[in-house]
Amino acid sequence: MSDTASFQTILYRRDGPVAEIRFNRPHRLNAVVSAFYGEILSALDLAEKDDDVRVVVLTGEGRAFCVGADLKEHGAGSRSELEKLEYLTLGNDVCERIYKFPKVVIAAVNGYALGAGAEMSCAVDFILMKESAQIGFPEISIGTHVGGAVTEILPRLVGLAKAKELIFTGRRIDGAEAQAIGLATRVFPDESFAAEVAAFAALIAAKAPISLRFAKQHLNDLHQDYGSRLVTEINALRTCMLSEDWQEGVDAFAQKRSPVFKGR
Repeated sequence: MSDTASFQTILYRRDGPVAEIRFNRPHRLNAVVSAFYGEILSALDLAEKDDDVRVVVLTGEGRAFCVGADLKEHGAGSRSELEKLEYLTLGNDVCERIYKFPKVVIAAVNGYALGAGAEMSCAVDFILMKESAQIGFPEISIGTHVGGAVTEILPRLVGLAKAKELIFTGRRIDGAEAQAIGLATRVFPDESFAAEVAAFAALIAAKAPISLRFAKQHLNDLHQDYGSRLVTEINALRTCMLSEDWQEGVDAFAQKRSPVFKGR
């Protein structure tokens, strides 16, 4: 089953258990404006409320994923200080929403992912890149600063020294290097990218949704000590064992078949 919703700056489509949010400002290389952020948040709300959605894929229309802020709009200088703050807060809200989203989020980086595009990518669970795609953090090079908690997340992904190099120099890296340093999970040939992303999303979407939610929550929360984590993991396990999906997993294992999870 496939569902769509109408937006101005993005395209939203659900195909089975996978919802796709496609950035749709190709004439500006999917550069960010305030409405763009607002519609991403609305689309994420749709995906969260839809029990059939297990995985969300973020990608871009055209030759870019997202090249960051629309500098043409910024250069117009027509916004008040309050409007600028609201825009910056929206950017953080989007990254936080992605990072804390209760379902798995994948960034399918089909082209340039720069600035805000790279920040949103850092907030997801998996970055999948085209071989020809590039990702980078040019903020310092143009006199601004990274957002979206990149200075918290990026060092965990690539190490502190490499994170400093990427942010301080602003250089772009391709898919192969992004995978080599631990930023990208997979890199696929350009010609098979869409099919490979779909296959990866389907692989994750077939897993038990309740279990995935707990796993993401625990893996993203680095502030618990060892003893506390033992307790919260036991609580998660007990909740899973009370679900229909747990019984389905046990039955499928005994019957030597693939489980069909329902998120209950």
